[in-house]
Amino acid sequence: MRPRVLFVSRERFRLPLDGAQKRKWDAVASVVDHRVLAGAAPGSPPRDEHFHLIRRAAMLDGPLFYLLLPWRIARELRDFRPEAALVQGIHETAAFLIARRLAQVDTKVILDVQGDWHEATRLYGSPLRRLLNPLNDALAAPAVRGADAVRTVSRQTTGLVRSLGVEPAAVFPSYTDAQAFLGRPPVPLPPQPRALFVGVLERYKGFDTLAAAWPRVRERIPTATLHVVSDGSLRHLVPPDAEWSQRLTAEEVAAAMDDSWVFCLPSRSEGLPRVALEAAARGRAIVGGNRAGIPDVVEDGVNGLLVDPDDARELADALVRILSDRAYAERLGSAARRTGEEWAVTPAEYAEKLRRLIACASRSSSS
Repeated sequence: MRPRVLFVSRERFRLPLDGAQKRKWDAVASVVDHRVLAGAAPGSPPRDEHFHLIRRAAMLDGPLFYLLLPWRIARELRDFRPEAALVQGIHETAAFLIARRLAQVDTKVILDVQGDWHEATRLYGSPLRRLLNPLNDALAAPAVRGADAVRTVSRQTTGLVRSLGVEPAAVFPSYTDAQAFLGRPPVPLPPQPRALFVGVLERYKGFDTLAAAWPRVRERIPTATLHVVSDGSLRHLVPPDAEWSQRLTAEEVAAAMDDSWVFCLPSRSEGLPRVALEAAARGRAIVGGNRAGIPDVVEDGVNGLLVDPDDARELADALVRILSDRAYAERLGSAARRTGEEWAVTPAEYAEKLRRLIACASRSSSS
């Protein structure tokens, strides 16, 4: 029989699932009986057979989410009775450990470390979040050590966990939709140079550096254009001459990559940049921040360029180098495609990695 597994995260889902999300969760459903406790995208129904979603609060959404999360998890533990839970993030795992006591169950918890937890209050949202730095940092050790198993996604996240004396049970990247990004050959670069940014508009993604760099790019390449995808607290920094899409499906993101010469991700913090892997799969050069998990994907001068995410001039120079030289952009893009193929997994392969992780956690915690 498939084990019952509860997935917990702050990620926002839209029901009914379609495209990449549907392919991912259909594959997961083939190996586990799952329930997902997460956020609801605007306009989405709050639940179906497998998804129990939390609508965004009109005020104090973040504090309310985490304040109520232990009781919401406890309710799912009592109702669903999962054998294991895969919980994304140290804050959510801390809430789970409280919930497990409230529900008086022995569900095994697997901490899913997607990035550097230190940056959650330092590079995201309003400056008021900085006041939570001491609490944020204090949660890490009990969450990592209190989990029955830990999964990481990169060398950086593995190093963070090992620094607390814990060895990950598994290391593998987040799901990348091979069908949307690798299902067809790369297309030629469009006639006009174009850069693409996909990611929340926050400091940890380095969007403020990109916003400062882009006028320098336009001064040197007046025909260059920029497409920005997503939303966030730095939305006011979107250049007035840029195309801005607040939300795109995986298939639409793939099309936006095809319409670009270079993908730009000057992040200050990334566990493993899934969207960079997707851009690589579409055969596009990548300009990435030389931090955290990005160098796991981007090899400087081979499939892209690495820059200081705090240096707008260096970022502008890297973008100009690619956007002004079509042959160079094509050469980097060809190497990037090979990177995308090397990292790719099918939905079935991803689901099998999860199944093994859950089985490993159950064995190690019972031995």
